[in-house]
Amino acid sequence: MTGTRTEDTTRVVDGVLRARRSLRAFRPDPVPRALLEDILDVASSAPSNSNTQPWRVHVLAGAAKDAIGDALVAAFRDNSLPPSPHFPEPLPEEHAQRQRDFGATYYRTLGIDIADMASRMRQTEKNFHFFGAPVGLIFTIDRRLAPHSWLDLGLLVQNVMIAATARGLGTCPQVSFARFHPVLAQHLAMTEHEVTVCGMSLGYPEAEAAVNRMAMPRRAPRDFANFEGFMAP
Repeated sequence: MTGTRTEDTTRVVDGVLRARRSLRAFRPDPVPRALLEDILDVASSAPSNSNTQPWRVHVLAGAAKDAIGDALVAAFRDNSLPPSPHFPEPLPEEHAQRQRDFGATYYRTLGIDIADMASRMRQTEKNFHFFGAPVGLIFTIDRRLAPHSWLDLGLLVQNVMIAATARGLGTCPQVSFARFHPVLAQHLAMTEHEVTVCGMSLGYPEAEAAVNRMAMPRRAPRDFANFEGFMAP
């Protein structure tokens, strides 16, 4: 019986992990606060260095979410904040090729010509309204901490996505919010030591949306893992 239970658990966990994907179209149905608290509660089991638990999450819905979205779109259009590159310049070619492949697939799925910058900008603006999701999350950390603590926050973010997926919800982690920390800090009354790491859209998936069916290839373990000390297969 123990073996059967282990196999059943493995199938469930593996199924949830593989079902998780970044969704960008949501139904307007509200997500109950109790469900969100449940997700954050189980996600907080994430490990952290010496149990420091360095994460903070701002959970937004309704008018509060809409107001922040409007402010972020205005700041994006104003373009007065300094850029916050997601990647180094130049991005090493191995990674750059995968980035280009994603961009081509993403805009093709949306029916946007990759050379149509106006349409691409309109699509980018949807980030700041959380792609129409009923819930937006902003993840912050104490800026005085070292990069190792940012890893701890990343583990929490992953846990949130997995817990949400297991409950029939969809998510999209979004680094695009990081550039607009001054706007977010003002609206969310953040402390002086908080810094925005990323945001996340969360809600019930719009199943028929083509963008939600977009699947990106993943490298096999043999392509990214190095095994030492094992017997040859």
